[in-house]
Amino acid sequence: MLAVERKMRIVEFVKQKRVATVADLAKEFEVHEATIRRDLAEIELEGLLRRTHGGVVVDQGANVEASFSERAHEQVDQKERIGKAAAALIEDGDHVILDSGTTTMNIARHLVSRSNLTVVTNDINIAAELRDAPGVNVIVTGGLLYRSSFMLNGMFTDQVLGTLHVQKAFIGTPAIHSKYGLTHPEAQLVPTKQGMIKAAQEIIVVADDTKIGKMSLHTVAPVESLHQFITGREASDAQIKAFRDAGVQVLTV
Repeated sequence: MLAVERKMRIVEFVKQKRVATVADLAKEFEVHEATIRRDLAEIELEGLLRRTHGGVVVDQGANVEASFSERAHEQVDQKERIGKAAAALIEDGDHVILDSGTTTMNIARHLVSRSNLTVVTNDINIAAELRDAPGVNVIVTGGLLYRSSFMLNGMFTDQVLGTLHVQKAFIGTPAIHSKYGLTHPEAQLVPTKQGMIKAAQEIIVVADDTKIGKMSLHTVAPVESLHQFITGREASDAQIKAFRDAGVQVLTV
């Protein structure tokens, strides 16, 4: 059996079973487990399945983003590492955008002792985090308040972003793919993220490894528009290589 045919049949098998181990697949297709692992790595990059420890499951994609309170308790250690690494890229005197989100909140926490920074954000939580930072000027975009997350979004947000020019924008996302770039399940949130990207000279995506390989309905930005991607060391070598092959600088922490 050709590798291409085997991978197609693996996807069909797992969709029927919902979950399968490497051993199950090796037995089913009469190949070594190492071969199955290579197949699964390639299938995962295509966003068709998601690997787990010792196996694989159907990846439902990023069709609905979890609430802020739920996300705040997920991948906590990894998000803290990402936030610290992202903050280290910000130089005194910079003008930066921090997108709304739990990962970008961790960036803000590492900026409170910095000096001569201007931070633009559409996140009331981030603004509050920086309220006592004497060396940080905070610009809140305004807009419609999303009470569940304290995010600001909508026409007023987009108008403000359209007037700005910054060195760096740190963008959060529920889905990032080495082929399809950034996508999002909620159409009304896409223009604001696109406005942040347009306003910045350098686009830096911050997302934990669970967002990698996922796709959602609406395109935010193609992978070619991204300069850097900061994620956790939990990401696989194959996932990282795919982004680097696409021209994105990847930092794992």
